[in-house]
Amino acid sequence: MSRYSRLLRATLPFTMLALGLAPAAHAQTSGAAADETAPNPAEMQSEGDEDVVITGSYARSLAAATQTKREAAFGVDSINSTDIGKFPTQNVAEALQLVTGVAITRPRGEGLYVSVRGLGPQFQNTLLNGRSVAINDLIENGGANGRQFRFEMLPAEFVSQIDVVKTPTADMTEGALGGNIDVKTFHPLDVGNKTTLNLRGTYTSMTEKVKPNATLLHSATTGDGSFGILAGAQYWAKSVRNDRWYNTGWTLDRFTSVLGTGYYTPTRTRPTIETEERKRVSGIISAQWRPSPELETTLDVLGTRLDVAYDEFGLDIYPDDTSVAGHRPVLVPGSYTLDGNTVVAATINDVRFMASREYSLNRHDLVSVGLKQVWKPEGWNVSANFNWSYAHSFHPSYAEGTVRSRMMFFAPLTYDASGGYKVIPTFTTPVDPTAAANYVIYPFNIAPKNSKDWDWYARLDVGHDMDGFLSKIAAGGEYHWRKRDYWRRDFTVNPGQQPVTSFVPNGIEQLPYDDFLSDVPGNAPRSWLVPITSVFYDKMFTDAVANAPLAPGDLRASYVVSEKTASAYVRADYAFPLGGIDVTGNIGVRYVHTDQVASGTLTIGTAPTPASFPKTFNNWLPSFNLRAELSPTLVARLAASRVLTRPNVTQSAPQISVSTDAPTGSGGNPELVPFLASQFDGSLEWYFNRKGSLTAALFYKAMDNYITAQNINVEIPGRGTILLSTQVNGGDAKVYGAEAAYNQVFTFLPKPLDGLGFQASYTHTSVRASYTAGARTIKDQLIGLSKNSFNLVGFYDYGPVSARLSYTWRDKYLSGTGSTTQTPSYIDAFGSLDGNLSFRLTDKTMLSVEAINIAGARQYSYSDDPLRFNEIHYWGRTVLFGIRTEF
Repeated sequence: MSRYSRLLRATLPFTMLALGLAPAAHAQTSGAAADETAPNPAEMQSEGDEDVVITGSYARSLAAATQTKREAAFGVDSINSTDIGKFPTQNVAEALQLVTGVAITRPRGEGLYVSVRGLGPQFQNTLLNGRSVAINDLIENGGANGRQFRFEMLPAEFVSQIDVVKTPTADMTEGALGGNIDVKTFHPLDVGNKTTLNLRGTYTSMTEKVKPNATLLHSATTGDGSFGILAGAQYWAKSVRNDRWYNTGWTLDRFTSVLGTGYYTPTRTRPTIETEERKRVSGIISAQWRPSPELETTLDVLGTRLDVAYDEFGLDIYPDDTSVAGHRPVLVPGSYTLDGNTVVAATINDVRFMASREYSLNRHDLVSVGLKQVWKPEGWNVSANFNWSYAHSFHPSYAEGTVRSRMMFFAPLTYDASGGYKVIPTFTTPVDPTAAANYVIYPFNIAPKNSKDWDWYARLDVGHDMDGFLSKIAAGGEYHWRKRDYWRRDFTVNPGQQPVTSFVPNGIEQLPYDDFLSDVPGNAPRSWLVPITSVFYDKMFTDAVANAPLAPGDLRASYVVSEKTASAYVRADYAFPLGGIDVTGNIGVRYVHTDQVASGTLTIGTAPTPASFPKTFNNWLPSFNLRAELSPTLVARLAASRVLTRPNVTQSAPQISVSTDAPTGSGGNPELVPFLASQFDGSLEWYFNRKGSLTAALFYKAMDNYITAQNINVEIPGRGTILLSTQVNGGDAKVYGAEAAYNQVFTFLPKPLDGLGFQASYTHTSVRASYTAGARTIKDQLIGLSKNSFNLVGFYDYGPVSARLSYTWRDKYLSGTGSTTQTPSYIDAFGSLDGNLSFRLTDKTMLSVEAINIAGARQYSYSDDPLRFNEIHYWGRTVLFGIRTEF
């Protein structure tokens, strides 16, 4: 019997154990192109002449991340390609949720945005290979932001390492109050000669469909190692369905003639099913030339196209809407039930029910081209870095740009929300929503959008090594030009309230699903009629409509914002002994000059008028980091810095977007100035072995010029009075907290148990803040900030078997501040159980199965009282399975 056969037999019980850990897993192959399958001879351990144990790849990953953190001159947490390839990670955001202090948002079940230490996505600065990158935006329904990087644009299989820097140095590009996130792709001189092929299928339980995924990466180098080129391509697809009970909030004093003042009733509510067909095609090229140890040139090219075909089926219910002439909801006296200041149940007459179908093809393109030249003569380090990137989010045609087909009827509504936010409330009406004769046409709308983002980046760095107290002096400069051009148009066709059956015969169908939120109790419509998009489009979007001139509302919704940033820094690294303690660190200062021009269209009287608002910012950003090696295994750190985050682009743009079916809108404020913060950090890190550590940190951020919501009533020509949400620099906020992390491979156990390991982290964040949303005061809360979050990972790596089970959890957080009359909203605590099992067939080929959301968790949200339901989301489980091989 061969040594490998004996090893396989010895590990078979643990294979079965791993299968038991993840019974629902069917899924994803490791996507990383790192050397995950071939054992490293340096990491092989012999026992006598026969038994050979291959050190697990995840253990190697932990060792690499531990070493990076231990040796860094600043506070950083890292994750490398083995983590990304071996965890249930559909993209880079899914991998980052395992980093201490990091939380992600998962709309429709896939990681999209990243938060660090409780600060939301806009407070992070994302770099690609150390360079700034253009940003794609949300165009599905017009919710543009402008600084929140969409991590779905980066295939995890192309990524070698991610660093999350929490205590910046003066040479780092500014822009983060939370963390600098540097995503590093593979380079050929690091990889060597290697080809990997990764084939897998992605199954989603809600759609019961399997979609293909294929990644090919090839790296080749010359015999002398002076030149290398790496090229890769990926095709990725996924079908998504999200069942959603949706509510926009609770409103104060809507029925005062019956209730009096001080009571809240629900606003727009709907059961809705959201579906997506997602396809992503990505490519990567990296070339390196190293003719000598002193000289290196690196070229990085990345391109991604993501198409998301979105199709939504909804039944909107408007308990308080007065926008349709001749109809006004009336709360029936004596029908209501009060719980404090919440009307938990009532009957309301003359309520609008609107069956809707919303379709859009949302295309996101991202291209990034970077060139870096490094020269290292003796004692010097000179580097020049250039990057151009372009992000384009758009609808390829009018027919694919947020097409809203709608029809309505009016009827009494009886609701009962006394069951709380985790059940579907009672929403009943005597009118049948599945009967076509009950419906009349509601205005048809198409909203094409086009968001273009350009990013030019150039910098020069010069450093000189020294002897003595100062170990290095570095200085440099950076120029950054960014432009966002956002265009939106709304075509609205109102044929009058004609019967649907006569206006668009054969234009409607039954909801094509019969299991809406089937595991959630409650009594509300679970089936209704929906428009057929193509029939409504062909009937109402005529050439005359398409060729109509731009309306004032179209002009108000579009804008251009450009930024030119010039910065310079000086950084000094120091090193000295203090008793028996080696102390190292750095101190420096960064100066940033920003010229911003925000342009758009304002309505003065009834005349649309172009307007442009120049703004200049000058900021000094000092930083300090100290690292003390208290013992060979114990490291202490202290850090302080001044940091900034610029407002989201839409927050600075002179634009107004008005809802097509509610008296609300949103607009920008070009007078905003950046968020600024002074932050302090202290940590203690115990590295008790090469694959194990126990670390803890305390942090504090004092934020200036915190941007807060402002809600005002404004008069819009043709629409009347609407509630406009905008932003102002409103106050101060202080964020403080603690985080702790532990990881270890239990190498002290007898074989084969020495392949077991555990990883855990916990973050607590608190805030002291006071600001307003309209006339409402928000105390000690920030949007996106969870007080507590943690992750737990158990794993087993031994021989051909690798198994992991992870659980990530974050506490509830504020998702919307509300207004004078609208309640704030909260996302409830959410946790996801994910699992992985892989088996090495040979030293080059691996089978893997991974599962996401094994427990089938649902996501809930509510207003500031658990009786005030907001949303229920269920996107089901995702299972990925496949084979990865190396040539």
